Amino acid sequence: MEQQQPVAGVVLAAGESRRFGSPKQLARLGERTLLEHVLETARAAGLSPLVAVVPVWLTRPSAMDDPTLLWVRNPYPERGISSSLGVGFGALPADVTAAVILLADQPTLSVEHVHALLRARGDRPIVASRTRGRLMPPVLLERSRFEIVGSVRGDIGLREALTAHPEAVRAVDVADLPDVDSPIDLARLDNRDG
Repeated sequence: MEQQQPVAGVVLAAGESRRFGSPKQLARLGERTLLEHVLETARAAGLSPLVAVVPVWLTRPSAMDDPTLLWVRNPYPERGISSSLGVGFGALPADVTAAVILLADQPTLSVEHVHALLRARGDRPIVASRTRGRLMPPVLLERSRFEIVGSVRGDIGLREALTAHPEAVRAVDVADLPDVDSPIDLARLDNRDG
């Protein structure tokens, strides 16, 4: 099946970082912040436009002065990931045929994995990553399924919606895609990459 364009990226980066103890969007892994790692991977994978959903206090770095990057502030991050999904999908242009939801705390995400999600588009409107039998982000939604973003509440994301409709989901296996939830997680990645 010929893939239609454009496929956008929605990068969720407005979390309150309670477990991390400081703004993890700005935590550094090597030379870049966690957010920069994910945005650069999404851009290198060809996702466009990119929507970065950030807290109201986060100023757009001059290094990210790119017209295809929409910097959207979530005024209610305390409402959970569902509010960031709503803000991010609300900012997508009408010509976007699909969107990949990415988390800013997954800095080891590879271009190859994003490409695997894009290649898996076809007979099912949702393509989700799967590790150890569990569906997780990044997740690709075709426009025909954008409405599920409005059905989620709180801080669980799309997991329940995906497991409730297995007939709509194609899974792409990934061996390991760790989230950075704590400074210990970040130190592990630093040691692994260093």
